[in-house]
Amino acid sequence: MEKRKRNISTWQLALMTAAAVISLRGLPMMAQEELTMFFYIFFATFLFLIPAALVGAELGSAFADKGGGVYTWVKEAFNRRMGFAAIFLQWIQNVVWYPTVLGFAAASIAYMIGRPDLAQNGMFVGLFSIIMYWFATWVTLKGTSIVSRITSQGFLLGTVLPGVVIIVMAIIWIVGKNPVSFEHIPSTVSQVVSVDAAQHVHPRLFPHISGMSDIAFLAGILLLFAGVEVHAVHAQEMKNPQKQFPAAMFLAALISFALFTFGSLAVAVVTPYDQINLQAGLLVTFQELFNHYHIGWLTNVMGLLVAFGALAGVMSWISGPSRGLLWTARDGQLPNFMQKTNKNGIQVHILIIQGCIVTVLSSLYMVMDDVSVAFFLLSALTIGLYLLMYMMMYASGIRLRYTQPDLPRNYRIPGGNLGMWLIAGIGFLAVLFSFAVTFFPPSQLPVGSPAFYTGLVVTGTVVFFAIPFIISFAMDKRKQKS
Repeated sequence: MEKRKRNISTWQLALMTAAAVISLRGLPMMAQEELTMFFYIFFATFLFLIPAALVGAELGSAFADKGGGVYTWVKEAFNRRMGFAAIFLQWIQNVVWYPTVLGFAAASIAYMIGRPDLAQNGMFVGLFSIIMYWFATWVTLKGTSIVSRITSQGFLLGTVLPGVVIIVMAIIWIVGKNPVSFEHIPSTVSQVVSVDAAQHVHPRLFPHISGMSDIAFLAGILLLFAGVEVHAVHAQEMKNPQKQFPAAMFLAALISFALFTFGSLAVAVVTPYDQINLQAGLLVTFQELFNHYHIGWLTNVMGLLVAFGALAGVMSWISGPSRGLLWTARDGQLPNFMQKTNKNGIQVHILIIQGCIVTVLSSLYMVMDDVSVAFFLLSALTIGLYLLMYMMMYASGIRLRYTQPDLPRNYRIPGGNLGMWLIAGIGFLAVLFSFAVTFFPPSQLPVGSPAFYTGLVVTGTVVFFAIPFIISFAMDKRKQKS
């Protein structure tokens, strides 16, 4: 029987993309930038999110029948080794990302049980992250049907609902003429406020940049908008991808922009600057709001919902990128034991290796003094790896216009080769700049020795980037011997 082609509407793809991109864990990071957040969100939306979506759509529609995602795109543009490096970076950045989002879930649970102090307890955050990750892996091994149910409910209940609640509550807070926190930022925080001749403090709309450390959060904010290319492969499932896909991407960008902007603004309105921290800041805001209106018990409810949303996010990603790695294993780029799947078709050995790496990285929470620093350090390392992959993706989009000009593409970036150079070029330069920023410690966090911070991020990025090439070299040697 012929398989019926599925048609995805513009609205459906917009929501799928928004679900992949939006995470409430980023609201405190943007709120810490106060009103300068508009600069960062604009940069991330228009110079990163939209170019990545459009280039991903063209590549996804061109190679839909071959599968493999970014592995196939980069392999076709350059070579198999570069393709493997790209899919490896997409996979490993997710592995490094898991402890950051699980740290956010741990903070949410701390507020749910009425022990907010545990949100800054490294031992609690580390152990929670490890236990919940292995639980999520166990659920994933049961098959995709149960995971899809959990993730769809988690997005609605744990991301959309709390996001809407915090925005509405902040509006009620302002209407009630309560103090607006971003109007009372200490004058010493020169990145986000300016002081006039009369010594009045004014929030900045554009960040004060005296060095790269002042905009180090740019890389972390960019990570919040990453992942849009994952759904680019669905472009060919639309009736009219040439018109519908860009419309869906702009709609997803608008939803992401609105929830991130108003949600972050809500945190900045309610929460005093010195109380915003990267993994518990959202719950601090909920606590402030609900206690003020004598409905403090709702903080516990929101803690549960937000944690559920974060865990659902982990489950939605846990098998995806590792599936791409399974594809490369079947293509001979990894040892045969990496091809092992269970009766549900889930890649067992890859998920176990993934879990071991997450366990080691989550242990950082237990050994570092400041959990916020550990949180941001993991984020900085994650975005550095992901941005390398995006640079390869943009370069592939441009190169394939010349090496395979006649390749059928259900969606094409308009404007011919010049249009591709413009869109992919803007994306590449934005990513390259953000990549450079990841190596500078943020001036807003007590990182201790800047040299140690930079050394750790540089070492981690170099080691992770070198691994796929070492594996490829070793596999080629093995093939030659056999």
